[in-house]
Order: sequence, then structure tokens, then C-alpha cells
Amino acid sequence: MLRYHDEEWGVPSHDERHLFEMLVLEGAQAGLSWSTILRKREGYREAFAGFDAEAVARFRARDLERLLKNPAIVRNRAKVEAAVANARAVLEVRNELGTLDDYLWGFVDGRPVQNKWRTLADLPAETPTSKAMSKDLKKRGFRFVGPTICYAFMQSVGMVNDHVTGCFRYPEVAPS
Repeated sequence: MLRYHDEEWGVPSHDERHLFEMLVLEGAQAGLSWSTILRKREGYREAFAGFDAEAVARFRARDLERLLKNPAIVRNRAKVEAAVANARAVLEVRNELGTLDDYLWGFVDGRPVQNKWRTLADLPAETPTSKAMSKDLKKRGFRFVGPTICYAFMQSVGMVNDHVTGCFRYPEVAPS
């Protein structure tokens, strides 16, 4: 957890695979601890073709059954099916809008939101932006993308800087 915080969380990402990965992992985390998901992250990468959306979108019923037997991931049918549905939705977004990156970062006008939270208790679970993202993602066929999951996603990929102001990472990930 410390390594994830110190090296990855909140760092702005525009990598298509990483964005898809974090959408899947944040959805998988629903109702579970983030440490559980981090422990299974490599298993997810192997099971979901390195988070290649094109490959995952081609998964069929036999692939789903294989995934549901894989102890290296969370074996929840709804979450596994959502990951495949989300891969297909990613392809639709790319067809319509060009890139997943442009689409997702468009919710923050292409630039990280620089918050100034003093304590962890100040951090919100969702925001008007995460609610708007959730609504639009659902309209496009994405699943496991409620407002709280979307906000956690935004935090993880650096769309918002939610490191508290006293954290050494706060200035490091601040937009220049």
C-alpha cells in the first residue's frame, strides 16, 4: 500500500491500458479492501490480457468460466462480466471519440484538479464531476462505475490531486 501511494496513486496517467486497468480494478474493489485488489493485481494483468481492451472485448462465455475459476482474481461473476463489458465499451468510446484518454480526461478539462485537503477526513467519496462521469459511463454501457468508484478512479489516475497538503507527494503530483 505504501509503495502504491508513494509511486503511483495520484500520478496523472494518459496511458490507455493503465486507464482501462484502473477502471477494472476500481470496479473489482467495490465492497472489498484496496489491499486485496493490489495483492491480486498481477493476477488480473495475466487474466485480462495485460488490460488490452481489444483482447478482453473478444472474451466469450468459455473465457468468463475460466476467469471465474481463477483464484488470482476476485471471482465475482458480475465484476468479471463488467470487465468484459467495459472493454467493449472502451472500444465504442474509441470509435466515437478517438481515445479513452481524451474522453475520461475531458471530465476535468484535460488537467488534474488541484485539491487542498488538509486531512484524510476532508476527502470526499464522490463529487459532482464523478457523478457526471458515472452517469455518462453508464449511458455508454460501462458497469461498476458508480460515482464513488469513479472518484476513486479519478484519484488513482491523477485526475485529481487528493494527497493531503502535508503529504510529500502533494507538490510532486501537482500540475505545473
